[in-house]
Amino acid sequence: MSETLLHSTLENRSSKIQSYRLFINGEYVDASIGATFEDINPVNGQVIARVSEANVDDVDRAVQAAKRAMSGEWGKMGTNARLDLLSRVADRIMDRFDEFLEAEIADTGKPVSWAKAIDIPRGAANFRLFANLVRNVPNESYQTDTEDGFGALNYAIRVPLGVVGVICPWNLPLLLMTWKVAPALACGNTVVVKPSEETPGTATLLGEVMNEVGVPAGVYNVVHGFGPGSAGEALTQHPDVAAITFTGESQTGAAIMKRVADGVKPVSFELGGKNPALVFADADFSAAVSGVARSTFANCGQVCLCSERVYVERSIFDRFVEALTDRAGKLKMGDPFQGSTTMGPLISKEHREKVLGYYELAREEGGTVVTGGGVPELEDPYSNGSFVQPTILTGLSENARVVKEEVFGPVCHVQPFDSEEEALAMANDTEYGLCAALWTQNLSRAHRLAAQIDVGITWINSWLLRDLRTPFGGTGISGIGREGGIHSVNFYSELRNVCVKL
Repeated sequence: MSETLLHSTLENRSSKIQSYRLFINGEYVDASIGATFEDINPVNGQVIARVSEANVDDVDRAVQAAKRAMSGEWGKMGTNARLDLLSRVADRIMDRFDEFLEAEIADTGKPVSWAKAIDIPRGAANFRLFANLVRNVPNESYQTDTEDGFGALNYAIRVPLGVVGVICPWNLPLLLMTWKVAPALACGNTVVVKPSEETPGTATLLGEVMNEVGVPAGVYNVVHGFGPGSAGEALTQHPDVAAITFTGESQTGAAIMKRVADGVKPVSFELGGKNPALVFADADFSAAVSGVARSTFANCGQVCLCSERVYVERSIFDRFVEALTDRAGKLKMGDPFQGSTTMGPLISKEHREKVLGYYELAREEGGTVVTGGGVPELEDPYSNGSFVQPTILTGLSENARVVKEEVFGPVCHVQPFDSEEEALAMANDTEYGLCAALWTQNLSRAHRLAAQIDVGITWINSWLLRDLRTPFGGTGISGIGREGGIHSVNFYSELRNVCVKL
């Protein structure tokens, strides 16, 4: 996609209103009572789509379609044929790269540089990864002794769970949706996807791809709507949904657990984070500044893995804060389709009010706003968007709410420390436990601390460097279970033991 085309796409997109319908049993359909809601572009505040809102009956239609597909062509399909289809899904997403890119940026406002490198290619890669992985998953088998001397053969087989409810977030819509849909389908399940009401575009578009490559009707279904009293609640309560996978806020995850508890259904949750970054005096200073700037401000801070708590060894504290402030000042906001734009808006005006509330709370709690702390001055039409300034705070108590609670915006609090023990204690002083980043050239210290920080993933001298085969998930209120590689396969399939007396 050329820069000229990219630059014009925002205007083109703003001039037409899309219609995002439900995708059920291989067809786009309206909600049964005709209910709709608006999809707002966070860059300029304009309506870009009217979205069908599913009710209980619509969700039931989707679940029943998915259930029929399990006993139909999809359920009878051979493993290699099924995985070949998923590989073609990946290819077709890349064939239609520009369409997915445009839909993703229109919904989120994220810069094209990020979406081109992360959201769309990673979204496609998830289908390839899990198609290849499932082709090569071995099964257990054991020779068992018996008293008659003939023995027995015990072996394990994997079977799909059934209909999986997939509830997706708005920060990385295609990537995190396919991170769940791809392994679920690779294992032979069918899915009913409830995308975020903020970002319905790419989940809807993926229905076209499923039809184009020949995925049977009912395998992939999309129901739009909200949480309580809408599609999300109906999906979690449906008796024919075998499992729920969710990425989002910790409070929402807790509410979903209560909903599914009576059915004793398996859940996989990737929830919030209040992630620490520890910068030691012996770190590569330039790399640490660049890494922390990225882990704080990437995707406008709307990544569960972002660093909101930054701990810096006292001898380099002032220098580090100054350098990080300089990085924040160079971020450019505006048209997301321009290659020079490096930070987009928050997802909505409502979320902006939440983040601005934390900026004000930081002042009330005695913190110093080193830079940012408000709304940037932008020209029209961006002045009506959901932009906030990248913000660096210092001087807060470790017990301050802004230090304890997830903000999910482009903000970090920077705190000095004097010893490794003090840094470790502060890093672990949280209910969350998703990830951490360590910046040091002392590998002994790096390995020692990585084993002691209570998180699911620790990066050493990097951030967001992911091998998709590795376990991903958090501790504490940051989640339940692990996804990635064989860990996803273990969640989306059920092992059964077969014992043959010889």
